[in-house]
Amino acid sequence: MSTAHEDLSPGVRRIVLDAGGTALSALLCEPAGGPARATVVAVHGAGMSAGYFDSQALPDFSLLTLGARLGYTVVAVDRPGYGRSAAALPEGQAVAEQAATLAAAVSDFGARYPTGAGVFLLAHSFGGKVALLTAADHAPPDLLGMEISGCGHRYAPDAFSGRGASRGGRRSWGPLRLYPPSTFATCGSIIAPVPPREQADIVRWPEVFRSAAGRVRVPVRFTFAEHEPWWRYDRDALAELRSRLTGAPRVHIDRQPEAGHNISLGYAARAYHLRCLGFFEDCLVRGTVTYPPLDPDGDPERAAVTA
Repeated sequence: MSTAHEDLSPGVRRIVLDAGGTALSALLCEPAGGPARATVVAVHGAGMSAGYFDSQALPDFSLLTLGARLGYTVVAVDRPGYGRSAAALPEGQAVAEQAATLAAAVSDFGARYPTGAGVFLLAHSFGGKVALLTAADHAPPDLLGMEISGCGHRYAPDAFSGRGASRGGRRSWGPLRLYPPSTFATCGSIIAPVPPREQADIVRWPEVFRSAAGRVRVPVRFTFAEHEPWWRYDRDALAELRSRLTGAPRVHIDRQPEAGHNISLGYAARAYHLRCLGFFEDCLVRGTVTYPPLDPDGDPERAAVTA
């Protein structure tokens, strides 16, 4: 589904990235008046598009403009099978293929635009799966860290059966009071069909994560919305999630209050985006300081969970 006619926030423009021969559309917003501190590559979830990160519902909902005001270049990429590549890839790509394609797009972006201190990945839902596999198997040399929302490693018990399955798309929103009414009037241009190959990969994620998690070598932050319906985020599930990321120097798990699965489209969008950028700031600071090796069991940040 093309997103060529959606409204964009001031300062946001469309670009096209060469992802190893596949043209991916993207939205770009750069800081005014100076070089970027770093670059945030935003990766949308299933059935959405890059415009998810440039919500028009209310001022300051857009990650792209907020990040640029705080000194970051933000580029939101339409994943393979979405936006410009939908015609060339009508079946989409499996998650592992998407990871390689995303890495190629990030490389092309870095060759054409200044990226500052390096690159962060900020991904939502299925995009989080792509980002995690990118970090595990195709990490850009200047990858500094990543934030994943709406994606865990164990699905909720009713995710694909009974009441959960029958709720369909409504399930991804959660309580509608968490979103301004204008969200639903403006989001039509950012919603897109889920490509078949992507759809087929969804149920396989737990085993894919189990295999790949130990290869992630950068700090990672997970955010679960207060009303997250798709994933388990009880204490046991989160402990297991952390335990799989044996190569990550920091693993932080947060919960976003008053938010549904589509955090960046709801009232919590600005608060959530500020938390993400705060985490990225922490990563930048730590990147300038040399720390002695720590036993993961003795590092409180590897076990950090906030309510």
